[in-house]
Amino acid sequence: MSLTGTPLFVTAVVLTVIAVVLPLAVWSKVRGPAAVRVATRALMVVFAQVTAIAVVFIALNRDMNFYASWGDLFGTGKYVTAAPDLGPDGLGGKKASEVKAEPKVKQAFQPVEGLGGRVQKTELDGKVSGVKGDVMVWLPPQYDDPAFKDKKFPVVELIPGIPGTGKSWFQGLKAHEVLEPLMKSGKVQPFILVSPRAMLLGNADTGCANLPGKVNADSWFSVDVRKMVTDNFRVSDEARTWGVAGYSAGAYCAAKLAIAHPDRYSAAVSLSGYNDPGQEPSSLVAQDPQLRTTHNLKNVLKAAPTPPAVALWMSGAEQDGYLSGMDLKGLAKAPTVVHAEKVVGGHNLESWSKQLPQTFGWLSSVVKAP
Repeated sequence: MSLTGTPLFVTAVVLTVIAVVLPLAVWSKVRGPAAVRVATRALMVVFAQVTAIAVVFIALNRDMNFYASWGDLFGTGKYVTAAPDLGPDGLGGKKASEVKAEPKVKQAFQPVEGLGGRVQKTELDGKVSGVKGDVMVWLPPQYDDPAFKDKKFPVVELIPGIPGTGKSWFQGLKAHEVLEPLMKSGKVQPFILVSPRAMLLGNADTGCANLPGKVNADSWFSVDVRKMVTDNFRVSDEARTWGVAGYSAGAYCAAKLAIAHPDRYSAAVSLSGYNDPGQEPSSLVAQDPQLRTTHNLKNVLKAAPTPPAVALWMSGAEQDGYLSGMDLKGLAKAPTVVHAEKVVGGHNLESWSKQLPQTFGWLSSVVKAP
């Protein structure tokens, strides 16, 4: 029974109703020694509490899509098939031109339940990263317009927080619903939105890092997913046509990917992000003091051979993204550009969804159409 499916939700509701009605019907009719009566009534109370919690969790998860499956919830999903040392550029000894020249791999896509036909999903076997997981793609309304049949489109890669799935951007933040009318009116340019699986090792946060022997999350996002998109859609692989956006732990990832790979991304949006990966309790990177230091975004920026030609938008409340943005802004040297925006709102999907018109309007000015 699917964790996000209707049958489980209906079952939980029915059990909750039973848990409420049962004590009303039999409370005074329980027989036996005092200890038995107390234990029976206590079990009915516990049953009512458990079912109430379960129905709230299932309903919230169906709405926000924190966990897409039982494997995600219990951390038993298997998405890493190999994790070799791929080197500092994450290409495993290959040149970027060699990866680009490899034969195109056409993917099969299916509509995603509950999100309308324009959101599609495919299972991607990442040949470089050794990650095998789902990737969701939304095409802008202009993509199938005959007037745009020869046009290539810019891309924004969307990274969810932890917990979270690719579906979180569409079902939780409702990114496509917010942005589609803005794209139709010309206020936001027509981006292809791509949201890959981010939970690759149970409930742990990979920090979008390549960790030999564990996971090559960086190469999954910045190499395999990018190639899949260029193989299957009308896009360019030029960095100037690619942006990346994330919220919470995904915000940290988005900023890091852009800073580390200006040859792959030209801009990043960080919604309630942070610089120190240790701010995410489940971070694999933060478990090692040296890795925690080297993967701090301030140190990633300072360690770049030359200032990366990327633009960063970092927004959030004062202690929830804004000050981190100000820290990076203070370190940035041209051509790196950092915009820090203080916003009112909590660390939640509703707040991040409200920022989409402004942040994608900004992306429209810095990410170029092919």
